[in-house]
Amino acid sequence: MTALSAFVRTIDRCNEAIGRWVSWAVIAMVLLQFLVVVLRYVFGLGSVALQESIVYLHGLLFLVAAGYTLLRDGHVRVDIFYRSASPRQKALVDLLGTLLFLLPVCVLLWVVSWPYVAASWSVLEGSKETSGIQGVYLLKSAILVFVLLVALQGFSLAARSALILLGAELPTAARQDESGRP
Repeated sequence: MTALSAFVRTIDRCNEAIGRWVSWAVIAMVLLQFLVVVLRYVFGLGSVALQESIVYLHGLLFLVAAGYTLLRDGHVRVDIFYRSASPRQKALVDLLGTLLFLLPVCVLLWVVSWPYVAASWSVLEGSKETSGIQGVYLLKSAILVFVLLVALQGFSLAARSALILLGAELPTAARQDESGRP
């Protein structure tokens, strides 16, 4: 059980750190958007690269922070019955949902997106605009990072659920206080 608990703690810490790090993209997006507006409407200047960087940051924020969002139980859930369920019932729902839905979808996304990302890398795909960011292949790679981080967090969720169902002590990184935060 301690190996499983350590596994859960490691993945949770990893996604926690990544989520906190990538959250800085929000501030960068706001500042860049402000800069684009000021340059455009005050100075009459435009920059395709600056505008594209906002799109890149937005995409990275949502793709890379998805595992963190799953860790924090921030994804949309229709919880008519889940809300009032016991911890063991919630663990069973989480375990089955992860094994039957989340992980198969992650596998499907990986299989479908791998050729898409590989094709982009093979030509080092860049912006269609001459003055744009010539790193579209890097942005597309975030799809694979998304799948990896969500799948890892799914394994952590499944392992945590199994520990609850087995009556084991929850890993400290996975415990939540009254506010619902780990």
